[in-house]
Amino acid sequence: MTPERRSSGTFRAGWSATLDLLLKEIEHLDPVGAVALRVDAPPDDIRLDGMLRARARVDFPGVVVSFTSASKGPLSFSTDMYEQRYYNDLPGWQANVRAIALSLEALRAVDRHGATSRGEQYVGWRQIESGPRPAPGPFDSPDEALRWMRDQAHADIGLRARDLFGEALFRTLARRMHPDMQGEQSAWARLDAARLMLKGSNLW
Repeated sequence: MTPERRSSGTFRAGWSATLDLLLKEIEHLDPVGAVALRVDAPPDDIRLDGMLRARARVDFPGVVVSFTSASKGPLSFSTDMYEQRYYNDLPGWQANVRAIALSLEALRAVDRHGATSRGEQYVGWRQIESGPRPAPGPFDSPDEALRWMRDQAHADIGLRARDLFGEALFRTLARRMHPDMQGEQSAWARLDAARLMLKGSNLW
């Protein structure tokens, strides 16, 4: 919890512009499955489409935005830095969503200007996932992980995968295997283990 918050009046953009920016920045990270926005709000302030009403009654302004990137894995961003102090200012939770959207934009700029080559700036935002994790050591080598991924691509998707390497192959499989796309949790866990084994190897 932030001990001393800033005023949400720092931002002047409306909720629609904030949401557009957030979704645009997430799209640059090639999301797989649903994007989760967590806010401390009562159920009757949640619309039928799952979004929060613009003037929802939110006592605590902190928010969490979580999603899975096909290239960077599960990511989670949270902040409670801003609060509403004046009537005409943005609600605090909306200001905090905007802060996350602007942070994503800034992280992408690091890649754009060539300061990193492997997305190192996202490591601190990796989500600690709940639920079953892959068993230790499901693959003995990057070669074995890649073979398994190619077998899955051929059997489940019908692709000729012999020319596909780690990252491109992972993206293709992730769109099919992610639990939000009705994939099985066990298959997703094994795919994530293959990604971890291949990352950093010359097969990625």
